[in-house]
Amino acid sequence: MQLSVIIPTHNPHPGRLHRTLSGLRDQILPAGGWETVLVNNASTDFPDAGFFADCAPANFSIVDEPQPGLTAARRRGFAEACGETCVLVDDDNVLARDYLAEALRLFGAHAPVGAMGGKSAPEFTVEPPAWTHQFQDLLALRNFGDRPLISNGLRPADSLHNRYPAFSPIGAGMVLRRAAIQGWLKAAAAPLPDRRGSELSSSGDNDLVFSVLEAGWEVAYFPSLCLVHLIPAARLEADYLARLNRGIQKSWMQVLLLHDACPWPALSPTGVALRKGKAWFAHHPWTSSAARVRYHGACGHFEGRLRR
Repeated sequence: MQLSVIIPTHNPHPGRLHRTLSGLRDQILPAGGWETVLVNNASTDFPDAGFFADCAPANFSIVDEPQPGLTAARRRGFAEACGETCVLVDDDNVLARDYLAEALRLFGAHAPVGAMGGKSAPEFTVEPPAWTHQFQDLLALRNFGDRPLISNGLRPADSLHNRYPAFSPIGAGMVLRRAAIQGWLKAAAAPLPDRRGSELSSSGDNDLVFSVLEAGWEVAYFPSLCLVHLIPAARLEADYLARLNRGIQKSWMQVLLLHDACPWPALSPTGVALRKGKAWFAHHPWTSSAARVRYHGACGHFEGRLRR
């Protein structure tokens, strides 16, 4: 088996999951060389067998992971998958028809690359309010242009810290060589917060990328890898974006500290409290939805720097 698609899911939305699986069924890569592993992660509401009859791709299987959390689900998927190339797909992603074939071609052409991603374009169910445009990077949307970008090592010669490439792949559509994540697979799960039920922390993608770089591989952005991210109206609400920004910024600081890549010092509890108080007056979160989202992001940043 050349390639495995791994889809972690928790209480999936039937319509979005149907679109995701149908997009895989329509891939141009011949069905005999790849598989799809759907990981049911502690769901309390999961489709019955009949749901998959008209959307599941060939070589499709469902496995259960009772431990809640995205990292636990991914680890189960890797354990069950057979492919030397693995593609992480969320249950609201629709891959371009050539995505899997292009992934194999790119790995064949770029031997040093251990992880890669590409463009992630939105499909909104409602027109996004204008104020939300500045926060669309929080929603796993990516476009770094039409030129490939490839990293050059983990720590630049002029840096005191490891450096995370800005164009590193996100979990949506991340393509990984199994050889590049052997250390991550063998290690105990890192003590980092990741998606778990309604929690909106998000360190798993970054931890995987750091693991690839630390193992001596490179990461890359290739614009020929394209997917659509299905975004419902609820993810454009101020309360959701504020919680999301806080969770992302907090876990981002924690993963930077874990991998010796944080340019900011750790903070005491008092230091965190003082900075959050200052952020209240700096961002004026009572004045607008956008200000509230920015304020919660600042709070997450300081909370993530709390000295352990």
